[in-house]
Amino acid sequence: MHDDDVNDGNDQLADNTMLVRLGQIGRFLKGKGISRSDLSEDGYPCLRYGEIYSTYGNTTACLKSRVLHEAASAAQVLRTGDIVFAASGETLHEIGKAVAYTGPEPAYVGGDTVVLREHGQDPIFLAHALNSEHACRQKARFGKGHSVVHIHAPDLSDVEVLLPSLPEQRMIAAILKTWDEALEKLATLRAAKDKRLGALRYAMLFGVLRLDDQRRNWVPTRLAAVTHELITRNGAKGLGRDYVMGVTKAQGVIPMREQTIAGDISRYKRLPPRAFAYNPMRINVGSIAMNERDEEVLVSPDYVVFACNADGLDPDYLDHLRKTSWWAHYINSGGSGSVRQRTYYDDLAALKLPLPELDEQKAIAAVLNTARDDLAATEREIEAVTLQKRGLMQKLLTGEWRVNSEKELA
Repeated sequence: MHDDDVNDGNDQLADNTMLVRLGQIGRFLKGKGISRSDLSEDGYPCLRYGEIYSTYGNTTACLKSRVLHEAASAAQVLRTGDIVFAASGETLHEIGKAVAYTGPEPAYVGGDTVVLREHGQDPIFLAHALNSEHACRQKARFGKGHSVVHIHAPDLSDVEVLLPSLPEQRMIAAILKTWDEALEKLATLRAAKDKRLGALRYAMLFGVLRLDDQRRNWVPTRLAAVTHELITRNGAKGLGRDYVMGVTKAQGVIPMREQTIAGDISRYKRLPPRAFAYNPMRINVGSIAMNERDEEVLVSPDYVVFACNADGLDPDYLDHLRKTSWWAHYINSGGSGSVRQRTYYDDLAALKLPLPELDEQKAIAAVLNTARDDLAATEREIEAVTLQKRGLMQKLLTGEWRVNSEKELA
């Protein structure tokens, strides 16, 4: 911490609120390493650092790993009320994420973790306070490393938190628990919908599940017979820089950062609505997408751009097919076991599709689109609840909003 952030003792603030360092309210223990060979489905519950990132504040329902009985004695035993920190992460903002162990069953914690014990605070409140923006900024100052960032107990002991009275902590924890429970239920629902969509894609795109009035045989068809490559360039007086897009696996077609766009965009390729684009060097990691916008955009001149023939292939059908493991296997193996470094249109066009008639393609795509949109609605709801919780935390954990009675809690 900088000198002006150093606090020699507890600061008494208004309304019985204290600004304290973690090292002043508890003691730190280091998690002990557990090897993969020590894990077993019928062992004791064990929290590993990677699992901390998937929790909201309470670890009890997130003890996914199990450790062998004979190996458990070498691990760090968790006690009810312990705060467990992830001591490693991929980014500075990730490191030091905290969760509260609420027990009461015996459990253990693995390596790359730090445990705060005997802190005398409400553990759920304290975990939320330690994941607030204020605390995360402090922890980020101590991060060490490059590809993997680490934080250690002496650094965590200097992190300051604002602590109201214990009764108020408990009431704030109860309020935030409502949002945590909502997020946990939504996450479970999202996982179920994602699994359902994957199962529907497999069943409907490969003829396992047929629609009521569809009984015609499917004909294996090369992609070259039902698509065509697009090579039209932007030109000197074409679309502006705001139309330049990139393609990612997670987000599809998205605006490209200005600093990555060339000075001259006349050679950039035009990507019409419902056409596909991909980087031939990154399609193997899933970086291919359909342009879902209502307008034409631009992509890098190095990209491959192609469109579906209107009388042969429905774009939505192909968009679902490309998200299957069957598609990924072809892209990664070239259909012959050899790994491609670059996949150009002619390579992709050699793929044989399990292709029904166009009307059945559209009917299948309509069913899959409904399932996909239902999943997207849940994802938007998770984003909204997360944003609401973040705003609520900002008010409650900084003392801007106070909860001083059961009446206010209600």
